[in-house]
Amino acid sequence: MRVTLPHDLPKDEVRRRMRAHADEIAGFFPPGLANVTTGWPNEDRMDITAEVMGMSIPGGVDVRDGEVIITMNLPMLLSVMKGPLEAAVKKEGGRLLAP
Repeated sequence: MRVTLPHDLPKDEVRRRMRAHADEIAGFFPPGLANVTTGWPNEDRMDITAEVMGMSIPGGVDVRDGEVIITMNLPMLLSVMKGPLEAAVKKEGGRLLAP
């Protein structure tokens, strides 16, 4: 799954806002379904791991000039969630960039 969120902010501000709102990523999933952990291997990449129904779903957020790209590698069993999850990320993903 891949979702692109456009922005018109400096990259430093995008990173600051994403760090401030990273705990809201679990809200992209139905309530109580996911446990999400995040980490920053470098300044322009936030790694995400979601534990859903006993499965680990790796993903990440890449900060770029003018856009943020959110990716998640859904296992086959959860591929039926791809459409609703993409819609939720598009709808709620803007919270990651909120002040």
